[in-house]
Amino acid sequence: MTPLELRADVPALGDGVYLNHGAHGPSPQYVVEAATEFVTDHEFVVPREDDPYRRAFAEFDRTRDRVAASLGADPDEITLTESTTAGINAIAGGIDWEPGDVVVRTDLEHPAGTLPWQRLEELGVEVRVVETEGGRLDLDAYADAVADAELVCFSAITWTHGTVLPVATLVDVAHETGTFVLVDAVQVPGQRPVDVTDWGADAVAGAGHKWLLGLWGGGFLYVDRGIADALRPRQVGYRSVETPTADPFEYATGARRFEVGSANPAPHVALREAIDVIESVGVGTIQSRIAELTGRLADGVPADRLFGPTPPESGLVTIDVDDPAATVDRLADRGIVVRDLPRPGGIRASIHAVNTTDEIDRLLDALASEW
Repeated sequence: MTPLELRADVPALGDGVYLNHGAHGPSPQYVVEAATEFVTDHEFVVPREDDPYRRAFAEFDRTRDRVAASLGADPDEITLTESTTAGINAIAGGIDWEPGDVVVRTDLEHPAGTLPWQRLEELGVEVRVVETEGGRLDLDAYADAVADAELVCFSAITWTHGTVLPVATLVDVAHETGTFVLVDAVQVPGQRPVDVTDWGADAVAGAGHKWLLGLWGGGFLYVDRGIADALRPRQVGYRSVETPTADPFEYATGARRFEVGSANPAPHVALREAIDVIESVGVGTIQSRIAELTGRLADGVPADRLFGPTPPESGLVTIDVDDPAATVDRLADRGIVVRDLPRPGGIRASIHAVNTTDEIDRLLDALASEW
């Protein structure tokens, strides 16, 4: 399948110019149909012919296997979540924190990677913020910050600047002093290859509703098998344990201990379909196409109006305009969908391989009055 063939299967892309995949990637019709077919079968047929719980658990197992294969992990290292935020919170809630413990994050994090740590401050945990410049981390400042920290959380691709951080290097630096590494990877799957083995992080949180073009609710969390069994989640349910009726209970082996109770498998059924579709196009093809389109956009914007690198390193391109919120509204009136960012204070175009050169040119034409 080519990117343009995939585009033709996404109903939301039929009219207008959609450049907001970093927030929400509209799904192809068959991804939605996969979820709908599961729900229809589970509610209308399965109650008469099968055990709804058995059927649901089988779907979870299939998705766990599929996500693991796409990330270079093993199935017992994958837990299924609602979102990236849920995955980050699962790790935050699985550690026994004590007053004086240290958590490190960057100043580039999405609220998903800031709010859980703010909550821990109420318990006496110190949260250190590593300042950055132009979407870049200073390795020396980072090393100093993590030297005595229990955990560090950072994004693999920054949602503010679209910069690609050197994940494996940052992991190695943190591991030298025994610091747990949690990566927010939600902006990566679907636009760049992901191999958690190469990264070496202890945990990686992501979701399928952005560049994978899946549905909301199809999140996932990788937890290294050497780490998972030492974590004790505070939320516990029958999916978290080996034998739900045992007293005392025993946590499930591996990452599955973070799954709690009844949940709708439909978004994770759709996630399998979405991963298959993206891989049928080819992540390498998608990455190359995104680079071509974002390069075209960057070439048409004055250099001093780009907050991120030139050429762009991902599909996220943030542009300095005088009034971001008003510009977003003005572009929407012309059928162009982008978003504004509170930091660094611009508009962000999130460009997928399903976009076209004509759409990039329409955005540039609409922005010409800003310069």
